[in-house]
Amino acid sequence: MEPLLSLQEVAWRTPGGVEVFSGVSLEVRPGQVVWLSGPSGGGKSTLLRLMNRLLDPAAGEILFRGRPLSEWPPTGLRRRVALLSQVPVMLAGTVRDNLLLPFRLRAARGAQPPGDPRLRAALAELGLEGVGLEDRAAALSVGQQQRVAFARLLLMGPEVLLLDEPVAALDPHSGRRLEERVARAAAQGLAVVMVSHQPPRGLEAPPRHLVLEGGRLEEQP
Repeated sequence: MEPLLSLQEVAWRTPGGVEVFSGVSLEVRPGQVVWLSGPSGGGKSTLLRLMNRLLDPAAGEILFRGRPLSEWPPTGLRRRVALLSQVPVMLAGTVRDNLLLPFRLRAARGAQPPGDPRLRAALAELGLEGVGLEDRAAALSVGQQQRVAFARLLLMGPEVLLLDEPVAALDPHSGRRLEERVARAAAQGLAVVMVSHQPPRGLEAPPRHLVLEGGRLEEQP
């Protein structure tokens, strides 16, 4: 099976020219869950941002479906290779407004936005049955906002999920619900790269474990 994402000898340097990592090569295939760990400041979040071209590498190349990221329209790429940041981005308005935001962007022109039943189901899958579509998104807890942001990503129909510490702000039960949803997404053929200091607990099978440390990416046995 061909990889969805392929990183080839990728390097990143700070604006001041300090090398954070180099020689990073990785292939991520459909249905695969990659757990990325390593010390703070080692470049894990930066690596995720490179994967959907929020940043460009200092050296090397990243491909999506065999094509360099530079050949993809940025907004279209980020719908297909979707990133969940550590700090959820909630816009002013209701939970419904936030869930439907991607369908109002130019990149989604022609896509049919989901109706309220689908939106409620997306929330319920993440343990948010008590959150109403008319609730103000800004009034939600950080953990609730994180799960709303994750539901929004899934509604976009991505092929790759890039998750940066997705359960850090969640209690153990809510974190497990999110990780179980990740497992279902992978079972449906999505590729997942998850940054976390702790091993994901809600997966049916152990994830592929990579450690970014000392500027190098190493696979763990």
